[in-house]
Formats: sequence, structure tokens, C-alpha cells
Amino acid sequence: MKKYVAECIGTMVLTLLGCGTAVFLGCGTSAGVVGTAIAFGLSVVAMAYAIGGISGCHINPAITLGVALSGRMSWKDACGYWVGQVIGGIVGALLLWLIVKTTGAPGAMGDPAGLGTNGVANAGGASGAFLVEVIATFIFVFVVLGTTDSKKGAGNLAGLAIGLTLILVHLVCINLTGTSVNPARSIGPALFVGGDALKDLWVFIVAPLVGGAIAACTWCALAPAEEK
Repeated sequence: MKKYVAECIGTMVLTLLGCGTAVFLGCGTSAGVVGTAIAFGLSVVAMAYAIGGISGCHINPAITLGVALSGRMSWKDACGYWVGQVIGGIVGALLLWLIVKTTGAPGAMGDPAGLGTNGVANAGGASGAFLVEVIATFIFVFVVLGTTDSKKGAGNLAGLAIGLTLILVHLVCINLTGTSVNPARSIGPALFVGGDALKDLWVFIVAPLVGGAIAACTWCALAPAEEK
């Protein structure tokens, strides 16, 4: 149970701080894009060293799927992680919503009304957004699986490598989809915003899971035989 609670807290922090930066800094400028990307990456790094020893710090259903498909965890634990992650994403979005409502955050400070939701319009629609998210999540989860490998991984530096990769992914994708690569991070804000964010939410649930599954299959094919 401690692992599931840790995943809940980690995903809450990621959603609150990452989406919170998008809300208050905005992504309409290059500085806003860079700042938001760094916020998401640093949130992962911080949580990796805070709860990594407890749960491995997945804080992302796509990563959990990749780890389970790679045979590194049981499907029972995977289900527990998913529940914790989704709850964490919702709690993080709720806290962000409360902050926006309580402080009356002005629109000039970013995008308070959007709560850091994802969208498909700038990617040419659902199909374009789906492709972007599959590719981005594949890269991200592939790095996670490689750097956390028990024999060939990066050891204590894995958290830093993963966080930096998330920054890179955000830099490329923020202006296209808002960058999800994480269903739990997308579910929370969409539930509070509704409208198109909720209508298009399926893209940001299914596409990251597809990308994570492809990453797992690719890693298993490349990993040395004795590690499979």
C-alpha cells in the first residue's frame, strides 16, 4: 500500500507543479515554454529522489505499463499504481483549481482557466495529436526503461536522466499538444475544465499508453538475452 500512496503523492506533485507553472507562467512565449518544460522535468527529478526508493517513482501510467510489460512488476501492483496515479493527478488538479479560485489569478499570468490541460488543435486534430503523443511517450518511456535497468542502467543518475528527457519532450511538444505523455497528468485538469479538454481526453490516455507499450516491446527486443 505504501507504494501506491507514494505514487499518488508523486503524481499529485507533478500535476500541481508542472501544470501550475503552465497556468501562472503561460506557454505563449518561448520563456513560458522553457519554464514549463523545466518545471515538469524538475518535478520528476525531485520525486525520483523522494519516493524512488519506495515505489520506483513511476508517477505515470504509461511508465507503469512499460515496466509491467517488461516483466519488472506484477500486474496486481500495476493496477495499484494506476489507481494511485490517477487519484494523485486529480488531487493535484484540484489543489491547482483551488489556488486559482482562491487567489483570483488574473488571465495575464498565463492560462488559469485551462489548468494546464492538453489539446489537439495545434497538432492538426486528434490524429496529429495522437501521433505526437505516441512518439514522445515512446522516447520518454524507452529512456526510463533503459536508465532504470538493474544491470545496464544509470543507477542513482537515472532520476536526473529521466527528468532531463521529460524537459526535452516538453520543449518539442508543448506548442503542439501541451505535452501529456502521462494519462494521469491529463485526466486531473481535464475533469475540472471540461469542454474540449474532456472531449479530447481519450487521445491523452490512449496515445501515451500505446507509446509506452511500444517502448517496452522495443526495449525487451534490444536488451541482452540474460536480462529478459
